[in-house]
Amino acid sequence: MIDRNGNNLIFLLCAPRSGSSLATVMLQNHSKIFATQEMWFLMSLYDMKLTPHRAYGGTGILNQFFNGVLPGETYEQACRAFALQVYNGLLQSSGADMVVDKSPRYYYLLEFLDALFPHSRRIWLIRNPLSVIASYKKVYQDTNDRFNLKEDLLNPKFDIKMIDITVGLLRYMDYFSGGSSYAYRLSYESMVARPEEELRMLCRFLGLTYEEGLDKYGDFMNTAKADLYYSMGVGDPFVAQHTQPHLGSVDSWKEVLDKREIEMYCRVLGAEVFHKLGYSRQLAEAESLTGASFEMKPDMELIQMRTRQLAGATGCRWEENYRMKTDAPAEGRLFQAEPGDMRTMINPQVLQLQITLRSLEKRLEKSYATQKHLAAQLDAVKKKINRLKSMIPFGRHLSQWASNYLIHSGRKK
Repeated sequence: MIDRNGNNLIFLLCAPRSGSSLATVMLQNHSKIFATQEMWFLMSLYDMKLTPHRAYGGTGILNQFFNGVLPGETYEQACRAFALQVYNGLLQSSGADMVVDKSPRYYYLLEFLDALFPHSRRIWLIRNPLSVIASYKKVYQDTNDRFNLKEDLLNPKFDIKMIDITVGLLRYMDYFSGGSSYAYRLSYESMVARPEEELRMLCRFLGLTYEEGLDKYGDFMNTAKADLYYSMGVGDPFVAQHTQPHLGSVDSWKEVLDKREIEMYCRVLGAEVFHKLGYSRQLAEAESLTGASFEMKPDMELIQMRTRQLAGATGCRWEENYRMKTDAPAEGRLFQAEPGDMRTMINPQVLQLQITLRSLEKRLEKSYATQKHLAAQLDAVKKKINRLKSMIPFGRHLSQWASNYLIHSGRKK
């Protein structure tokens, strides 16, 4: 079972198109692991506080409740309780001991993930960034799922795929840069070249005994786990075309991408990213193919623009250069429940004061916003009055000119 700190919970984290579907379809073959296609549900929990427009209305009421009444710790604990119920329910239905939540876009909520489950195991799956965009392009060609790097990479229009391959990748790099006993770095290229060896080391990290044949996922096609995995219809659509890992996609970027695509993406990411991820050789090949030399640092103007775009579209805010935190939740927090136990240990006076404080803060924020709005209205009215006043002398001159014209015209007659 998964406890409140996240023990026995595994997050498989990476930029989309990095090979997470392949890693998952092999991990799920272990008798102690429940792993299926992407869940994403933690993002839905995280987004509840953002209170977008809903058909039944009440956006302002929901915003006041989540951000003005409900204490942050209470909200966090409620999300943890819900997630535990989901994860442990999946374990009970499968007979496994561990759950793998494979959701590449969790770069969106890394701070939230750490706050909920600081002792969860986190696998960082890395892949040559050029292979990642080649995979995007290949999927587009075969499934008509739009991906046009040359049109969209520098385009200021919001595009989540462009955020995935820029902001998402860099967020994961920052997140895993500190080193932690709860983190494991897995290379896609090593996983397909030496699958058994890599899976043995991964099982050791997870505290599991390796089981023979995990990499031969084609041998498990008729199992209930495989049926559930493939029934979801998300992730890599090409995994089912093979029965075990292969090297066919490792260097395919050199054929799939043209020189312009390679040069554009390398300039945006910068050479340092390739060196830090262990792809210096591939970067040298890219420079040889394009005849270009790439700066070390990423195009931070573009990265910051994409970050602002995502913040504007979602309302989320991030801690800059955020690194993994693995401290357990403080013992003094309000919710002290074990898995399956929904009882809470709450000091009613503390909770009431917290709610009152947040309500007052929200009212003050609203009051300040109202004052600013009224001040802006007052300023606009003053400007309008001044404009009208400035027109009055001209109006008098115009009236006098018209009168004189009419008088003179009458005399001529």
